[in-house]
Amino acid sequence: MLHFYARLAPWLISIVELALSLLLLGFLLAGKSRSSPRNLSRITRAFARMAQRPNLSMLFVGSLVIVIRTALIPILGIPQPRFNDEFSYLLAGDTFAHGRLTNPPHPMWVHFESFHIIQHPTYMSMYAPAEGIVLAIGQWLGHPWVGQILITALMCAAVCWMLQGWVPLRWALLGGVLAVFRLGILSYWMNTYWSGSVIAFGGALVLGALPRLQKRKRARDAVIMALGLVILANSRPYEGFILSLPFAAAIAVWLFGKTRPPTRIALSRIVLPLLLILAIAAAGTGYYYYRVTGSPFRLAYQVNRETYATAPYFLWETPRPEPEYHHAVMRDFYGWELTRFERERTLKGFVEAAADKLGSWWRFYLGPIFTLPLIALPWVYRDRKMRFPLLALGVFVLGLAVQTWTMPHYFAPATALLYLLLVQCMRHLRLWHRRGNQMGAALVRMIPVVAIAMVVLRVSAVLLHAPIEPAWPRGNLQRAHIVRELQHTPGQHLVLVRYGSGHDVDAEYVYNRADIDGAKVVWARDMGEAQNQELLQYFPERKVWLLEPDQPDARLRPLRDVATSRQ
Repeated sequence: MLHFYARLAPWLISIVELALSLLLLGFLLAGKSRSSPRNLSRITRAFARMAQRPNLSMLFVGSLVIVIRTALIPILGIPQPRFNDEFSYLLAGDTFAHGRLTNPPHPMWVHFESFHIIQHPTYMSMYAPAEGIVLAIGQWLGHPWVGQILITALMCAAVCWMLQGWVPLRWALLGGVLAVFRLGILSYWMNTYWSGSVIAFGGALVLGALPRLQKRKRARDAVIMALGLVILANSRPYEGFILSLPFAAAIAVWLFGKTRPPTRIALSRIVLPLLLILAIAAAGTGYYYYRVTGSPFRLAYQVNRETYATAPYFLWETPRPEPEYHHAVMRDFYGWELTRFERERTLKGFVEAAADKLGSWWRFYLGPIFTLPLIALPWVYRDRKMRFPLLALGVFVLGLAVQTWTMPHYFAPATALLYLLLVQCMRHLRLWHRRGNQMGAALVRMIPVVAIAMVVLRVSAVLLHAPIEPAWPRGNLQRAHIVRELQHTPGQHLVLVRYGSGHDVDAEYVYNRADIDGAKVVWARDMGEAQNQELLQYFPERKVWLLEPDQPDARLRPLRDVATSRQ
Protein backbone atom coordinates (compact mmCIF):
# COMPACT_ATOMS: atom_id res chain seq x y z
CA MET A 1 0.00 0.00 0.00
CA LEU A 2 2.82 2.39 0.85
CA HIS A 3 4.54 1.54 -2.44
CA PHE A 4 1.31 2.27 -4.33
CA TYR A 5 0.91 5.62 -2.55
CA ALA A 6 4.54 6.55 -3.29
CA ARG A 7 3.92 5.96 -7.00
CA LEU A 8 0.62 7.85 -6.86
CA ALA A 9 1.86 10.82 -4.82
CA PRO A 10 3.40 12.87 -7.70
CA TRP A 11 0.08 12.63 -9.55
CA LEU A 12 -2.27 13.24 -6.63
CA ILE A 13 -2.62 16.99 -7.18
CA SER A 14 -3.27 16.40 -10.90
CA ILE A 15 -5.90 13.76 -10.04
CA VAL A 16 -7.68 16.18 -7.71
CA GLU A 17 -7.52 18.90 -10.37
CA LEU A 18 -8.88 16.48 -12.98
CA ALA A 19 -11.79 15.55 -10.75
CA LEU A 20 -12.65 19.22 -10.14
CA SER A 21 -12.32 20.03 -13.85
CA LEU A 22 -14.57 17.12 -14.87
CA LEU A 23 -17.16 18.16 -12.29
CA LEU A 24 -17.36 21.69 -13.65
CA LEU A 25 -17.20 20.46 -17.24
CA GLY A 26 -20.13 18.15 -16.64
CA PHE A 27 -22.02 21.03 -15.08
CA LEU A 28 -21.47 23.12 -18.20
CA LEU A 29 -22.27 20.37 -20.68
CA ALA A 30 -25.49 19.65 -18.82
CA GLY A 31 -26.55 23.18 -19.70
CA LYS A 32 -26.78 24.35 -16.09
CA SER A 33 -25.06 27.64 -16.89
CA ARG A 34 -26.58 29.59 -19.78
CA SER A 35 -25.48 33.04 -18.78
CA SER A 36 -22.79 34.63 -16.68
CA PRO A 37 -23.69 35.55 -13.09
CA ARG A 38 -24.01 39.28 -12.54
CA ASN A 39 -21.02 39.43 -10.20
CA LEU A 40 -18.87 37.53 -12.72
CA SER A 41 -19.89 39.96 -15.46
CA ARG A 42 -18.80 42.88 -13.27
CA ILE A 43 -15.45 41.23 -12.62
CA THR A 44 -15.02 40.61 -16.35
CA ARG A 45 -15.70 44.26 -17.19
CA ALA A 46 -13.29 45.50 -14.49
CA PHE A 47 -10.73 43.03 -15.79
CA ALA A 48 -11.15 44.34 -19.35
CA ARG A 49 -10.74 47.95 -18.20
CA MET A 50 -7.52 47.13 -16.36
CA ALA A 51 -6.19 45.27 -19.39
CA GLN A 52 -6.35 48.46 -21.45
CA ARG A 53 -3.58 49.85 -19.24
CA PRO A 54 -0.61 47.59 -19.98
CA ASN A 55 1.70 48.89 -17.25
CA LEU A 56 -1.01 48.63 -14.63
CA SER A 57 -1.71 45.07 -15.79
CA MET A 58 1.92 44.06 -15.29
CA LEU A 59 2.01 45.75 -11.88
CA PHE A 60 -1.18 43.94 -10.89
CA VAL A 61 0.18 40.54 -11.94
CA GLY A 62 3.49 41.00 -10.13
CA SER A 63 1.85 42.39 -7.00
CA LEU A 64 -0.60 39.49 -6.94
CA VAL A 65 2.28 37.07 -6.52
CA ILE A 66 3.88 39.03 -3.69
CA VAL A 67 0.66 39.76 -1.80
CA ILE A 68 -0.78 36.24 -1.94
CA ARG A 69 2.40 34.32 -1.11
CA THR A 70 3.33 36.75 1.66
CA ALA A 71 -0.16 36.41 3.13
CA LEU A 72 0.27 32.62 3.15
CA ILE A 73 3.45 32.69 5.25
CA PRO A 74 1.54 32.10 8.53
CA ILE A 75 0.02 28.97 6.93
CA LEU A 76 2.76 27.63 4.66
CA GLY A 77 5.80 29.06 6.37
CA ILE A 78 9.09 30.00 4.73
CA PRO A 79 10.60 27.09 2.78
CA GLN A 80 13.80 25.42 3.92
CA PRO A 81 16.37 23.99 1.48
CA ARG A 82 16.43 20.23 1.06
CA PHE A 83 17.86 19.14 -2.28
CA ASN A 84 21.54 19.21 -3.21
CA ASP A 85 21.07 21.86 -5.88
CA GLU A 86 19.41 24.27 -3.48
CA PHE A 87 22.39 24.35 -1.14
CA SER A 88 24.70 24.92 -4.11
CA TYR A 89 22.64 27.90 -5.25
CA LEU A 90 22.59 29.24 -1.68
CA LEU A 91 26.40 29.02 -1.55
CA ALA A 92 26.56 31.20 -4.67
CA GLY A 93 24.05 33.63 -3.18
CA ASP A 94 25.99 33.88 0.09
CA THR A 95 29.23 34.44 -1.84
CA PHE A 96 27.77 37.25 -3.96
CA ALA A 97 26.01 38.79 -0.96
CA HIS A 98 29.41 39.23 0.68
CA GLY A 99 30.80 41.02 -2.36
CA ARG A 100 32.90 38.14 -3.72
CA LEU A 101 32.80 36.24 -7.00
CA THR A 102 34.16 33.06 -5.44
CA ASN A 103 35.97 31.77 -2.36
CA PRO A 104 39.48 30.40 -1.80
CA PRO A 105 39.76 26.63 -1.37
CA HIS A 106 39.62 25.55 2.25
CA PRO A 107 42.66 23.70 3.67
CA MET A 108 40.30 21.05 5.12
CA TRP A 109 38.19 20.85 1.94
CA VAL A 110 38.16 17.06 1.81
CA HIS A 111 35.95 17.01 4.94
CA PHE A 112 33.45 19.42 3.36
CA GLU A 113 33.04 17.86 -0.09
CA SER A 114 29.45 17.90 -1.23
CA PHE A 115 27.29 17.75 -4.32
CA HIS A 116 27.22 20.35 -7.11
CA ILE A 117 30.08 22.33 -5.53
CA ILE A 118 33.68 22.66 -6.63
CA GLN A 119 36.47 22.75 -4.06
CA HIS A 120 39.33 23.54 -6.47
CA PRO A 121 40.64 25.78 -7.92
CA THR A 122 38.17 27.75 -5.82
CA TYR A 123 35.27 26.92 -3.49
CA MET A 124 32.04 27.74 -5.29
CA SER A 125 28.74 26.49 -6.70
CA MET A 126 29.04 24.67 -10.00
CA TYR A 127 26.02 26.46 -11.43
CA ALA A 128 25.82 29.56 -13.61
CA PRO A 129 25.61 32.80 -11.59
CA ALA A 130 22.10 34.13 -12.32
CA GLU A 131 20.34 32.07 -9.67
CA GLY A 132 22.96 33.01 -7.09
CA ILE A 133 22.50 36.69 -7.89
CA VAL A 134 18.77 36.37 -7.23
CA LEU A 135 19.41 34.75 -3.84
CA ALA A 136 22.08 37.34 -3.01
CA ILE A 137 19.59 40.15 -3.60
CA GLY A 138 17.18 38.35 -1.27
CA GLN A 139 19.91 37.94 1.34
CA TRP A 140 20.69 41.67 1.15
CA LEU A 141 16.99 42.32 1.78
CA GLY A 142 16.87 40.03 4.82
CA HIS A 143 16.48 36.45 3.55
CA PRO A 144 17.44 34.58 0.34
CA TRP A 145 13.81 33.58 -0.16
CA VAL A 146 12.89 37.24 -0.67
CA GLY A 147 14.82 36.98 -3.93
CA GLN A 148 12.62 34.03 -4.91
CA ILE A 149 9.47 36.04 -4.27
CA LEU A 150 10.68 39.04 -6.25
CA ILE A 151 11.95 37.12 -9.29
CA THR A 152 8.79 35.03 -9.44
CA ALA A 153 6.71 38.20 -9.38
CA LEU A 154 8.88 39.66 -12.15
CA MET A 155 8.56 36.46 -14.16
CA CYS A 156 4.76 36.48 -14.04
CA ALA A 157 4.71 40.19 -14.93
CA ALA A 158 7.09 39.46 -17.82
CA VAL A 159 4.75 36.75 -19.11
CA CYS A 160 1.97 39.36 -19.15
CA TRP A 161 4.28 41.83 -20.93
CA MET A 162 5.30 39.20 -23.46
CA LEU A 163 1.67 38.36 -24.25
CA GLN A 164 0.86 42.04 -24.77
CA GLY A 165 3.14 41.92 -27.81
CA TRP A 166 1.38 38.89 -29.31
CA VAL A 167 -2.32 38.88 -28.35
CA PRO A 168 -5.02 41.42 -27.40
CA LEU A 169 -4.46 43.10 -24.05
CA ARG A 170 -7.25 41.40 -22.09
CA TRP A 171 -5.92 38.00 -23.13
CA ALA A 172 -2.43 39.07 -22.10
CA LEU A 173 -3.69 39.97 -18.64
CA LEU A 174 -5.52 36.65 -18.39
CA GLY A 175 -2.35 34.79 -19.35
CA GLY A 176 -0.38 36.65 -16.68
CA VAL A 177 -2.97 35.79 -14.02
CA LEU A 178 -2.90 32.13 -15.06
CA ALA A 179 0.90 32.14 -14.66
CA VAL A 180 0.45 33.56 -11.15
CA PHE A 181 -1.82 30.75 -9.98
CA ARG A 182 -0.02 27.96 -11.83
CA LEU A 183 3.61 28.95 -11.30
CA GLY A 184 3.73 31.85 -8.90
CA ILE A 185 2.17 30.72 -5.61
CA LEU A 186 2.60 27.04 -4.79
CA SER A 187 5.10 25.75 -7.36
CA TYR A 188 8.63 24.75 -6.41
CA TRP A 189 9.93 27.79 -8.27
CA MET A 190 8.51 29.90 -5.47
CA ASN A 191 8.88 27.50 -2.58
CA THR A 192 12.43 26.21 -2.97
CA TYR A 193 15.80 27.74 -3.83
CA TRP A 194 16.13 26.45 -7.40
CA SER A 195 15.32 29.93 -8.82
CA GLY A 196 13.58 28.48 -11.85
CA SER A 197 11.68 31.75 -12.22
CA VAL A 198 14.77 33.65 -13.36
CA ILE A 199 15.14 31.26 -16.29
CA ALA A 200 11.53 31.72 -17.39
CA PHE A 201 11.95 35.49 -16.92
CA GLY A 202 14.78 35.53 -19.47
CA GLY A 203 12.75 33.51 -21.96
CA ALA A 204 9.75 35.85 -21.60
CA LEU A 205 11.94 38.90 -22.33
CA VAL A 206 13.28 37.31 -25.52
CA LEU A 207 9.86 36.24 -26.80
CA GLY A 208 8.17 39.51 -25.87
CA ALA A 209 10.85 41.62 -27.53
CA LEU A 210 10.62 39.88 -30.92
CA PRO A 211 7.26 41.24 -32.21
CA ARG A 212 7.93 44.68 -30.73
CA LEU A 213 11.32 44.81 -32.42
CA GLN A 214 9.90 43.81 -35.78
CA LYS A 215 7.00 46.24 -35.50
CA ARG A 216 8.59 49.34 -33.95
CA LYS A 217 12.32 48.85 -34.65
CA ARG A 218 13.34 50.43 -31.34
CA ALA A 219 16.73 50.07 -29.72
CA ARG A 220 14.97 49.59 -26.38
CA ASP A 221 13.43 46.33 -27.56
CA ALA A 222 16.78 45.11 -28.88
CA VAL A 223 18.29 45.80 -25.46
CA ILE A 224 15.47 43.87 -23.75
CA MET A 225 15.99 40.91 -26.06
CA ALA A 226 19.72 40.98 -25.38
CA LEU A 227 19.14 41.10 -21.63
CA GLY A 228 16.84 38.08 -21.91
CA LEU A 229 19.54 36.17 -23.80
CA VAL A 230 22.12 37.15 -21.17
CA ILE A 231 19.88 35.87 -18.37
CA LEU A 232 19.39 32.57 -20.19
CA ALA A 233 23.13 32.19 -20.81
CA ASN A 234 23.83 32.75 -17.12
CA SER A 235 21.07 30.53 -15.74
CA ARG A 236 20.62 27.53 -18.08
CA PRO A 237 23.40 27.90 -20.69
CA TYR A 238 22.59 24.87 -22.85
CA GLU A 239 18.81 25.23 -22.79
CA GLY A 240 19.13 29.00 -23.31
CA PHE A 241 21.36 28.39 -26.34
CA ILE A 242 18.84 25.96 -27.86
CA LEU A 243 16.01 28.46 -27.35
CA SER A 244 18.05 31.29 -28.89
CA LEU A 245 18.67 29.43 -32.17
CA PRO A 246 15.19 29.91 -33.73
CA PHE A 247 15.12 33.52 -32.53
CA ALA A 248 18.50 34.20 -34.14
CA ALA A 249 17.18 32.65 -37.36
CA ALA A 250 14.00 34.73 -37.19
CA ILE A 251 15.98 37.96 -36.74
CA ALA A 252 18.33 37.05 -39.60
CA VAL A 253 15.45 36.22 -41.95
CA TRP A 254 13.77 39.50 -41.07
CA LEU A 255 16.90 41.62 -41.48
CA PHE A 256 17.68 40.14 -44.89
CA GLY A 257 14.16 39.40 -46.10
CA LYS A 258 11.70 41.30 -48.26
CA THR A 259 10.30 43.30 -45.33
CA ARG A 260 13.72 44.17 -43.93
CA PRO A 261 14.14 47.57 -42.28
CA PRO A 262 16.42 50.21 -43.83
CA THR A 263 20.09 49.36 -43.35
CA ARG A 264 20.83 52.39 -41.16
CA ILE A 265 17.95 51.60 -38.81
CA ALA A 266 18.83 47.90 -38.74
CA LEU A 267 22.41 48.61 -37.75
CA SER A 268 21.84 51.46 -35.29
CA ARG A 269 18.67 50.27 -33.54
CA ILE A 270 18.88 46.48 -33.77
CA VAL A 271 22.25 44.95 -34.57
CA LEU A 272 24.45 47.37 -32.62
CA PRO A 273 22.44 47.32 -29.34
CA LEU A 274 22.17 43.53 -29.49
CA LEU A 275 25.87 43.00 -30.13
CA LEU A 276 26.95 45.64 -27.61
CA ILE A 277 24.93 44.15 -24.73
CA LEU A 278 25.93 40.61 -25.63
CA ALA A 279 29.62 41.55 -25.90
CA ILE A 280 29.62 43.30 -22.51
CA ALA A 281 27.81 40.35 -20.93
CA ALA A 282 30.20 37.85 -22.53
CA ALA A 283 33.16 39.76 -21.12
CA GLY A 284 31.56 39.85 -17.66
CA THR A 285 30.67 36.16 -17.74
CA GLY A 286 34.16 35.29 -18.98
CA TYR A 287 35.73 37.27 -16.15
CA TYR A 288 33.49 35.50 -13.63
CA TYR A 289 34.58 32.06 -14.82
CA TYR A 290 38.20 33.23 -14.97
CA ARG A 291 37.98 34.03 -11.26
CA VAL A 292 36.17 30.77 -10.44
CA THR A 293 37.92 28.20 -12.62
CA GLY A 294 41.02 30.02 -13.89
CA SER A 295 39.77 30.20 -17.50
CA PRO A 296 37.07 32.40 -19.07
CA PHE A 297 36.11 29.44 -21.29
CA ARG A 298 35.82 26.81 -18.56
CA LEU A 299 32.54 26.58 -16.65
CA ALA A 300 32.39 25.62 -13.00
CA TYR A 301 29.92 22.94 -14.13
CA GLN A 302 32.64 21.36 -16.27
CA VAL A 303 35.09 21.36 -13.37
CA ASN A 304 32.58 19.67 -11.08
CA ARG A 305 31.54 16.99 -13.57
CA GLU A 306 35.13 16.20 -14.55
CA THR A 307 36.09 15.92 -10.88
CA TYR A 308 33.26 13.74 -9.63
CA ALA A 309 30.94 12.42 -12.34
CA THR A 310 31.27 9.44 -14.65
CA ALA A 311 27.95 9.89 -16.49
CA PRO A 312 28.04 12.60 -19.18
CA TYR A 313 25.40 15.29 -19.75
CA PHE A 314 24.39 14.12 -23.25
CA LEU A 315 23.35 10.62 -24.28
CA TRP A 316 25.79 10.38 -27.20
CA GLU A 317 28.84 10.93 -25.00
CA THR A 318 31.07 8.25 -23.44
CA PRO A 319 31.23 7.73 -19.66
CA ARG A 320 34.40 8.89 -17.91
CA PRO A 321 36.55 6.64 -15.70
CA GLU A 322 35.52 6.58 -12.07
CA PRO A 323 37.55 9.07 -10.00
CA GLU A 324 38.82 8.49 -6.50
CA TYR A 325 36.04 9.30 -4.04
CA HIS A 326 36.72 10.27 -0.45
CA HIS A 327 33.17 9.55 0.73
CA ALA A 328 30.89 6.57 0.11
CA VAL A 329 27.78 8.74 -0.22
CA MET A 330 29.29 10.58 -3.17
CA ARG A 331 30.33 7.32 -4.83
CA ASP A 332 26.74 6.08 -4.45
CA PHE A 333 25.28 9.25 -5.93
CA TYR A 334 27.45 9.30 -9.03
CA GLY A 335 27.08 5.55 -9.42
CA TRP A 336 23.31 6.05 -9.52
CA GLU A 337 23.81 8.68 -12.22
CA LEU A 338 25.84 6.27 -14.34
CA THR A 339 23.22 3.54 -13.98
CA ARG A 340 20.54 5.91 -15.15
CA PHE A 341 22.66 7.14 -18.06
CA GLU A 342 23.32 3.59 -19.27
CA ARG A 343 19.63 2.71 -19.00
CA GLU A 344 18.61 5.74 -21.06
CA ARG A 345 20.97 4.74 -23.87
CA THR A 346 18.79 1.71 -24.54
CA LEU A 347 15.63 2.11 -26.63
CA LYS A 348 13.37 1.09 -23.75
CA GLY A 349 15.17 3.36 -21.31
CA PHE A 350 15.07 6.31 -23.72
CA VAL A 351 11.31 5.91 -24.24
CA GLU A 352 10.70 5.62 -20.50
CA ALA A 353 12.84 8.69 -19.81
CA ALA A 354 11.04 10.65 -22.54
CA ALA A 355 7.69 9.71 -21.00
CA ASP A 356 8.99 10.80 -17.59
CA LYS A 357 10.11 14.16 -19.01
CA LEU A 358 6.79 14.80 -20.70
CA GLY A 359 4.88 13.72 -17.61
CA SER A 360 6.82 16.00 -15.27
CA TRP A 361 6.51 18.94 -17.68
CA TRP A 362 2.78 18.33 -18.10
CA ARG A 363 2.12 18.15 -14.35
CA PHE A 364 4.09 21.29 -13.65
CA TYR A 365 3.12 23.61 -16.52
CA LEU A 366 -0.32 22.45 -17.62
CA GLY A 367 -2.16 19.87 -15.59
CA PRO A 368 -5.68 18.79 -16.57
CA ILE A 369 -7.26 22.26 -16.65
CA PHE A 370 -4.63 23.88 -18.87
CA THR A 371 -4.71 20.85 -21.17
CA LEU A 372 -8.35 21.54 -22.06
CA PRO A 373 -7.59 24.51 -24.39
CA LEU A 374 -5.10 22.40 -26.35
CA ILE A 375 -7.98 20.79 -28.22
CA ALA A 376 -7.87 23.99 -30.30
CA LEU A 377 -4.21 23.42 -31.26
CA PRO A 378 -5.04 22.43 -34.89
CA TRP A 379 -6.69 25.83 -35.37
CA VAL A 380 -3.73 27.57 -33.77
CA TYR A 381 -1.43 25.87 -36.28
CA ARG A 382 -3.37 27.60 -39.05
CA ASP A 383 -2.60 31.01 -37.53
CA ARG A 384 0.30 32.34 -39.54
CA LYS A 385 1.51 34.38 -36.58
CA MET A 386 1.74 31.26 -34.40
CA ARG A 387 3.93 29.26 -36.79
CA PHE A 388 7.15 30.64 -35.31
CA PRO A 389 6.25 29.94 -31.65
CA LEU A 390 5.26 26.39 -32.61
CA LEU A 391 8.51 25.89 -34.51
CA ALA A 392 10.62 27.37 -31.71
CA LEU A 393 8.91 25.14 -29.15
CA GLY A 394 9.47 22.07 -31.31
CA VAL A 395 13.19 22.84 -31.74
CA PHE A 396 13.52 23.39 -28.00
CA VAL A 397 11.88 20.07 -27.08
CA LEU A 398 14.13 18.21 -29.50
CA GLY A 399 17.15 19.88 -27.92
CA LEU A 400 16.09 18.64 -24.48
CA ALA A 401 15.49 15.07 -25.68
CA VAL A 402 19.23 14.28 -25.75
CA GLN A 403 19.90 15.31 -22.15
CA THR A 404 20.54 12.65 -19.53
CA TRP A 405 18.75 14.54 -16.76
CA THR A 406 15.51 16.43 -16.62
CA MET A 407 13.43 18.53 -14.26
CA PRO A 408 10.63 20.99 -15.02
CA HIS A 409 12.95 24.00 -14.74
CA TYR A 410 15.07 22.61 -17.60
CA PHE A 411 12.05 23.52 -19.75
CA ALA A 412 11.79 26.96 -18.12
CA PRO A 413 13.31 28.98 -21.02
CA ALA A 414 10.29 27.97 -23.12
CA THR A 415 7.67 28.80 -20.47
CA ALA A 416 6.60 31.96 -22.31
CA LEU A 417 6.31 30.05 -25.60
CA LEU A 418 4.06 27.48 -23.98
CA TYR A 419 1.80 30.05 -22.35
CA LEU A 420 1.55 32.05 -25.57
CA LEU A 421 0.25 28.96 -27.36
CA LEU A 422 -2.05 28.19 -24.43
CA VAL A 423 -3.63 31.66 -24.53
CA GLN A 424 -4.02 31.50 -28.31
CA CYS A 425 -5.77 28.14 -27.92
CA MET A 426 -8.12 29.73 -25.39
CA ARG A 427 -8.94 32.47 -27.89
CA HIS A 428 -10.00 29.83 -30.40
CA LEU A 429 -11.83 27.78 -27.78
CA ARG A 430 -13.90 30.81 -26.83
CA LEU A 431 -15.47 30.84 -30.32
CA TRP A 432 -17.00 27.38 -29.86
CA HIS A 433 -20.79 27.41 -29.70
CA ARG A 434 -23.11 24.57 -28.71
CA ARG A 435 -26.84 24.70 -29.45
CA GLY A 436 -26.83 28.45 -29.42
CA ASN A 437 -24.96 28.63 -26.10
CA GLN A 438 -21.56 30.25 -25.78
CA MET A 439 -20.07 27.03 -24.49
CA GLY A 440 -16.52 27.99 -25.50
CA ALA A 441 -16.68 31.21 -23.49
CA ALA A 442 -17.95 29.26 -20.47
CA LEU A 443 -15.06 26.79 -20.79
CA VAL A 444 -12.54 29.61 -20.97
CA ARG A 445 -14.01 31.19 -17.84
CA MET A 446 -13.79 27.80 -16.12
CA ILE A 447 -10.01 27.62 -16.56
CA PRO A 448 -8.99 30.49 -14.21
CA VAL A 449 -11.74 29.44 -11.78
CA VAL A 450 -10.23 25.95 -11.46
CA ALA A 451 -6.68 27.36 -11.27
CA ILE A 452 -7.66 29.62 -8.37
CA ALA A 453 -9.76 26.89 -6.74
CA MET A 454 -6.76 24.54 -6.74
CA VAL A 455 -4.68 27.06 -4.80
CA VAL A 456 -7.52 27.50 -2.29
CA LEU A 457 -7.96 23.73 -2.03
CA ARG A 458 -4.26 23.06 -1.45
CA VAL A 459 -3.99 25.75 1.20
CA SER A 460 -7.15 24.45 2.86
CA ALA A 461 -5.64 20.96 2.88
CA VAL A 462 -2.69 22.33 4.82
CA LEU A 463 -4.99 23.94 7.38
CA LEU A 464 -6.98 20.71 7.73
CA HIS A 465 -3.83 18.53 7.80
CA ALA A 466 -5.08 16.57 4.79
CA PRO A 467 -2.04 14.91 3.12
CA ILE A 468 -2.65 15.55 -0.59
CA GLU A 469 0.97 16.68 -1.09
CA PRO A 470 4.27 16.83 0.87
CA ALA A 471 4.18 18.74 4.12
CA TRP A 472 4.75 22.51 4.22
CA PRO A 473 7.08 24.26 4.60
CA ARG A 474 9.09 22.19 2.18
CA GLY A 475 12.70 21.36 2.89
CA ASN A 476 14.94 19.50 5.28
CA LEU A 477 13.22 20.60 8.46
CA GLN A 478 15.42 18.46 10.69
CA ARG A 479 18.59 20.17 9.46
CA ALA A 480 16.93 23.58 9.76
CA HIS A 481 15.91 22.76 13.35
CA ILE A 482 19.48 21.77 14.23
CA VAL A 483 20.84 24.99 12.73
CA ARG A 484 18.37 27.10 14.75
CA GLU A 485 19.21 25.17 17.91
CA LEU A 486 22.96 25.66 17.49
CA GLN A 487 22.56 29.31 16.49
CA HIS A 488 21.09 29.90 19.94
CA THR A 489 23.74 27.83 21.71
CA PRO A 490 26.80 29.78 22.94
CA GLY A 491 30.08 29.29 21.14
CA GLN A 492 30.92 27.91 17.71
CA HIS A 493 30.06 24.41 16.58
CA LEU A 494 31.29 21.63 14.32
CA VAL A 495 28.81 18.93 13.28
CA LEU A 496 30.19 15.61 12.01
CA VAL A 497 27.59 13.77 9.93
CA ARG A 498 27.64 9.98 9.77
CA TYR A 499 25.19 8.27 7.40
CA GLY A 500 23.87 4.73 7.62
CA SER A 501 23.59 2.17 4.87
CA GLY A 502 20.94 2.92 2.26
CA HIS A 503 21.06 6.67 2.94
CA ASP A 504 18.87 8.85 0.70
CA VAL A 505 21.40 11.06 -1.13
CA ASP A 506 18.76 13.75 -1.60
CA ALA A 507 18.60 14.17 2.19
CA GLU A 508 22.03 15.79 2.42
CA TYR A 509 23.25 17.64 5.51
CA VAL A 510 26.84 18.61 4.72
CA TYR A 511 26.71 22.10 3.24
CA ASN A 512 28.43 25.24 4.45
CA ARG A 513 28.38 28.97 3.93
CA ALA A 514 30.88 30.84 1.80
CA ASP A 515 33.07 31.72 4.81
CA ILE A 516 33.47 28.34 6.48
CA ASP A 517 35.88 29.45 9.20
CA GLY A 518 33.66 32.39 10.16
CA ALA A 519 30.43 30.40 10.32
CA LYS A 520 28.88 29.68 13.70
CA VAL A 521 27.96 26.15 12.55
CA VAL A 522 30.26 24.11 10.30
CA TRP A 523 29.10 20.82 8.76
CA ALA A 524 31.59 18.08 7.89
CA ARG A 525 31.60 14.42 6.95
CA ASP A 526 32.63 11.82 9.49
CA MET A 527 35.77 10.21 8.04
CA GLY A 528 36.67 7.97 10.96
CA GLU A 529 38.49 8.74 14.18
CA ALA A 530 41.97 8.97 12.64
CA GLN A 531 41.08 11.28 9.75
CA ASN A 532 38.73 13.36 11.88
CA GLN A 533 41.65 14.38 14.08
CA GLU A 534 43.10 16.83 11.57
CA LEU A 535 39.76 18.59 11.39
CA LEU A 536 39.39 18.69 15.17
CA GLN A 537 42.89 20.12 15.46
CA TYR A 538 42.03 22.78 12.86
CA PHE A 539 38.94 23.80 14.90
CA PRO A 540 40.21 23.40 18.49
CA GLU A 541 37.80 26.00 19.93
CA ARG A 542 34.62 24.56 18.46
CA LYS A 543 32.25 22.25 20.27
CA VAL A 544 32.08 19.04 18.24
CA TRP A 545 28.83 17.14 17.69
CA LEU A 546 27.96 13.89 15.96
CA LEU A 547 24.77 13.55 13.94
CA GLU A 548 23.52 10.21 12.58
CA PRO A 549 20.39 11.28 10.65
CA ASP A 550 19.53 7.76 9.47
CA GLN A 551 19.21 6.42 13.00
CA PRO A 552 15.78 6.24 14.70
CA ASP A 553 17.05 8.59 17.41
CA ALA A 554 18.54 11.17 15.05
CA ARG A 555 19.75 13.87 17.39
CA LEU A 556 22.92 15.79 18.08
CA ARG A 557 25.29 14.16 20.54
CA PRO A 558 28.57 15.61 21.80
CA LEU A 559 31.40 13.67 20.17
CA ARG A 560 33.09 13.13 23.54
CA ASP A 561 30.00 11.36 24.89
CA VAL A 562 29.90 9.09 21.85
CA ALA A 563 33.59 8.20 22.23
CA THR A 564 33.17 7.57 25.97
CA SER A 565 30.18 5.27 25.45
CA ARG A 566 32.21 3.09 23.09
CA GLN A 567 35.13 2.61 25.46
